Formats: sequence, structure tokens, C-alpha cells
Amino acid sequence: MYDFYSDTKSLPTHEMLCAIAEAQLGDEQKGEDPTTRALEERVAKLLGKEAAVFMISGTMCNEIAVRVHCRPGDEVILDETAHLLNFECGGPSALSGVVLRTVKGDRGIYSAKDVKHSVRPNSRYMPKSRMVLVEQTANFGGGAIWPLETINEVVDEAKKHDLITHMDGARLMNAVVKTGISAAEYAKGFDSVWIDFSKGLGAPCGAVLAGSKEFIEKAWREKQAFGGAMRQSGVLASTCLYALDHHMEQQSSDNQLASFIGEKLLEVPQITNVLPVDTNIVIFDLDDTAPTAQELVNEMKQRGILLGAFGERRVRAVTCLNVNQKAGIELINELTDYLS
Repeated sequence: MYDFYSDTKSLPTHEMLCAIAEAQLGDEQKGEDPTTRALEERVAKLLGKEAAVFMISGTMCNEIAVRVHCRPGDEVILDETAHLLNFECGGPSALSGVVLRTVKGDRGIYSAKDVKHSVRPNSRYMPKSRMVLVEQTANFGGGAIWPLETINEVVDEAKKHDLITHMDGARLMNAVVKTGISAAEYAKGFDSVWIDFSKGLGAPCGAVLAGSKEFIEKAWREKQAFGGAMRQSGVLASTCLYALDHHMEQQSSDNQLASFIGEKLLEVPQITNVLPVDTNIVIFDLDDTAPTAQELVNEMKQRGILLGAFGERRVRAVTCLNVNQKAGIELINELTDYLS
């Protein structure tokens, strides 16, 4: 079975699992787990921030960032496709009483002008504009990379209005290996930022949230309140450190394979649109004569290939440790056979 459904389904390698057995452990809650501390220090440096805290997931990073930065009734400006809005169970409103104000960007990327037009007037009747969120890369923009110039313009505009800036960096490292721009440069203007280890980096779970020392101290308190202290968390942190040491080149391979698939999809009958492929996510649409996305997904599963249906006629394929060039060729061959 070739699994292109999501890079979240990437499986840890044998060598990564071996790293667990060698990890030094302690009580994370007391700051006594040396492996977790090493990971936090390394990620803080990687992102150019003062401090960092290990979380069980990227969703937890986002929700805690919102809770620390905002107050009930505040508003967060973000793209309409953002993970925070669409895939976190309404967490900002349920957990923090925060409103989300959407922007219709281009493949998940919006402009400084969009920020300017979205900021609320200072009024006792309206939500208070408080935070701007950037998702790098933009998942449902087909893994689109925010240009550094656009990021800087958005951050500058946000600061003009005294807004907090937060980066959802779930796939930030895919952008880093593609462009050669450092993670710290991308994250430079943001008050908080996190990276995920359970996607292209291939760890079983875990994400690290970074920011100022004051922000991380508050984030730790919210982590505690959310039940997030993990005791001997070095068991998980060791896999994240292993990923940083050994899986960065894998993400480059993932990006290249996705680009290959995207090019070949343009030749497949009944596929009407393929979004530009920047990193490891391929999104394509089926024309009106084709089966629906769900029908195609069901058929491909019978043929040993897992894909995701994200709309009536929109399909997503994501590359990661689970798949290689052989799997990519098989995907194209099976799609061509089915849709011809």
C-alpha cells in the first residue's frame, strides 16, 4: 500500500526508534529531562527565538499561542484555508473565546493590503483585532511557500496596528530546504512560531513552540492547564532530534517527488487543474466527466494507493517517508489507467 494521504502518516524509521532507547530521561515538568531540554534549545536557536517548549502536537502549539496572545473577544486575522480555522475543532472560540476573521488569499497567501483592510476600527461594538497568523507552507494552497518579501510586508503592516504575529510552521522546514532561506529568517518578525516533527520530519508525534522567554513561560502554564506535561518526554524528543540530524535531506526528496508527480498529472485524462507544486503537497481537480474525488479515492485504495478527497472534485497527494519514486510512478500509472 502506497500511502499518499498525508505526511502525518509518515512512520518512524528503525534508526529513529533506536534513538529512543539511548535517550537520557527525566521529569519534563521539573525541567529535568535533558533530551527535551536539548530539543527545545536547538529549536529556539533554529528559529531565532529566546526559548521554546515541547508540545504533543502542532494543534496544541496553535491553540496555546492563541490563548497566550489573545483575550476573549479578540480577533485573529488569517487565510480562509488556515489549519487553525478548519481543522482544530473550533478551538480558538471554544478554548479562548477568540473570533477568526478570514482573508481570501491566493493559495493561502495574503498581502499586507489584506491585513490593513481586515483590521477593525477601535470601537466598543467590534471585536478587537489582536493577532495575524501566517501558515508556512500553506497546506491547501498546495504546500505553497510564502515569499519572504510578502511575509515581511505582512509583518510590517501588522506591527503598524500593534498586532501580534504568529507563524504556523507545520511545514516550515519544507520551505527551508526548497528555498535555502533559513527558518530563523522566515520567523524573524514573528512573536511566536512552531515547527512540527510528525510530518515530513517523520517523528511519531511532537512539535516545538518558540518565542520570547516571557511568552514561553506563559505557554508552559497553558500547557500545564491543557494537561500537556509529559514527564519523561525525552522518549519523544529523541525522535525529533534524530529527525533534525537525519531527515532534512528526506524533505528535499519529498519536494522533488511531489514536483515530478505534479508534472505527470498534467498529462492524465480528466484532470483539469493541478495547483503549482512548491513543496511536498500535490492538489489536483477532476473535470465534470470524471468520477468524483471520493470515487477516485475509493478506487485507488483498491489498487493499493491512498489519497485524500478534499472536496467534490479535489484530490490531495502528499509525499513523505512513506513513498518513493517507484510509488510516484505507480500512482501516475494507476490514475492514468482509471481515468482514461
